[in-house]
Amino acid sequence: MTMAAATFAPGTAMAAAASAKGRIDDWIVINALGGLADPNCESGADVEQFTPRVLAEAAASGLTAVNVTLGYVSGPAEPFEFSVREIAQTDAAIRANSGRLAKILTAADIRKAKADGKVGVIYGFQNGAMMGSDASRVDIFAGLGVRVFQLTYNPANQLGDGSMAPENRGLTPFGREVVERLNAAKVMVDLSHSGERTCLEAARLSRVPISINHTGCRAVTDLPRNKTDAELRLVAEKGGFVGIYFMPFLNASGHATAQDVVRHIDHAVNLCGEDHVGIGTDGTVTQIDDLQHYQSVLAKEIAERRAAGISAAGERPDTYPFITDLRGPDQFRELARLLAAKGYSSTRIEKIMGLNFLRHAQTVWGG
Repeated sequence: MTMAAATFAPGTAMAAAASAKGRIDDWIVINALGGLADPNCESGADVEQFTPRVLAEAAASGLTAVNVTLGYVSGPAEPFEFSVREIAQTDAAIRANSGRLAKILTAADIRKAKADGKVGVIYGFQNGAMMGSDASRVDIFAGLGVRVFQLTYNPANQLGDGSMAPENRGLTPFGREVVERLNAAKVMVDLSHSGERTCLEAARLSRVPISINHTGCRAVTDLPRNKTDAELRLVAEKGGFVGIYFMPFLNASGHATAQDVVRHIDHAVNLCGEDHVGIGTDGTVTQIDDLQHYQSVLAKEIAERRAAGISAAGERPDTYPFITDLRGPDQFRELARLLAAKGYSSTRIEKIMGLNFLRHAQTVWGG
């Protein structure tokens, strides 16, 4: 399954880079975990969910579809009620912007969104806490349109251990029941943030290929939020998908760059094969405009995450949760250019930018 990157003469590589960058508008580009939000806006219930700037920049970026996080992740809210409410609010927001957004339920919906010039919104969870102790809730959320279900966040929950749970105990019996129910409901099982045993056990248990929608490679940068070669390899061998994020965990210093993203993608491709790797940026298309002001916001956010027990090793007040030279509406074109300059063919880059996730979605969701 290992495929070495092709080698081009410098002139050819430059031409390939320009070609790949220019084709983004024609390609299906899928962010396996991201957001449609303006990080410059103050949060609050009265803030419009999809602002004109967000919608315009998402379209300008070439983005075809994005898995957005809805529902409970942490905090004092009741997880089930909070999750249902957020789904209803997002449904209403998409209806209000139906000329530019489309709710994604099947792989065919992604293709249609591309044909219609819309951005597809994939509903996803990043914590299984809303399941309570009732596995039948999978059917409720599947009926509401949730298509990606991440079993754990960084700590342990009732399904299994997250990446920061020191015991690394793997799936619980209830977690096994939920995985089986997700398979039956055709919902994507996402092992991002999970502990190593949880990931390996879920990949072996699942009757359907599973995914790790936003991660890095621990062999490149040894931090708990990055996945081991054993996890990445098993997911690929089972036919699944691995998305590389644009996060500080890609560099031990915490100050990751676009070249770090390329290094992690390259490792994943060499380990998993070019048919199983994509991107899950864990960020928005719209960038933060005032980074100096953001420093104080970030310091508060990190303090709150640490107090809540959901922070990951490698998060610090001086580490941005994004890549400074892969920001804004040109981020996908720039990544395509860098991959082409590395020697990747346009065919391979197109797979990484979206076709591999689309194939995985077709396998799990149908359509």
